[in-house]
Amino acid sequence: MFARSNVALVTPMLDNGAVDERALGELVEWQIASGTNGLVAVGTTGESATLTVDEHVDVIRCVVEAAAGRVKVIAGTGANSTAEAIELTRHAKQAGADGALLVTPYYNKPPQEGLYQHYAAVAGAVDIPIILYNVPGRTGCDLLPATVERLAAVENIVACKEAVGDPARVSELVERVGDRLTLLSGDDATSRAAMLAGFHGVISVTANVAPAALAKLCAMATAGDAEGAAAIDATLAALHDKLFIQPNPIPVKWALQQMGRIGPTLRLPLVPLDALPSADFENASAAIRTALQNAKLL
Repeated sequence: MFARSNVALVTPMLDNGAVDERALGELVEWQIASGTNGLVAVGTTGESATLTVDEHVDVIRCVVEAAAGRVKVIAGTGANSTAEAIELTRHAKQAGADGALLVTPYYNKPPQEGLYQHYAAVAGAVDIPIILYNVPGRTGCDLLPATVERLAAVENIVACKEAVGDPARVSELVERVGDRLTLLSGDDATSRAAMLAGFHGVISVTANVAPAALAKLCAMATAGDAEGAAAIDATLAALHDKLFIQPNPIPVKWALQQMGRIGPTLRLPLVPLDALPSADFENASAAIRTALQNAKLL
């Protein structure tokens, strides 16, 4: 259902910090025209942590309306409180999302049994396709493949986004659940290898700036065209790296600003790239600009 190229959309903001719905709608149009298969609204890249619940729902609704059924819309609804995750997931369904992406509960470091019960509770409370999301580098807990396998038996858990860029983890997930769940890479730098090893697609930050290339890459990699996928990925390798030179989504928002697609605003405690100390800004901006130029995006 959610295979191939899915973009982890940024949330454009006006100078006063309000969500820029016009720019968001234009991003959706560009993504669809470029061949993107799915749109992830209010994930980590969409600054979900600093949006109010009302804003969260409004962004989902805006993306759903702009997509108009042409591609799937996935709403980020994860939280470190199971009750809050259920509430956000209900809102996402009411707003028209096709699926919900739930990051593992962060900071409180639940054990594997707690993770199992958390996801099972959300899936049991809201009748919407659920995508598990594991990114231990940001959350402090790791959803292990054995637990993913247990969760694959829950009827409306349909996919897993795995951001541990480890070939052994990829292979284990393919072996355990590759025939039951849609497996999505959450790590741009290793997504090509993951898809060639049996993953079904990616939820990508790089796709924010290079949607057409990512769509082609995913089509080739999921079809087993290793040579074609490698050729495209070589043009994007620097972006996969430099878009994380500062915490996401600071670099990708700066890149999109340079491309003339959005304004520079982020919500505190994140700040725009040009608010960093001059040495950090000059280093990061030069690296990102070179990566964009090498990919023929500037």
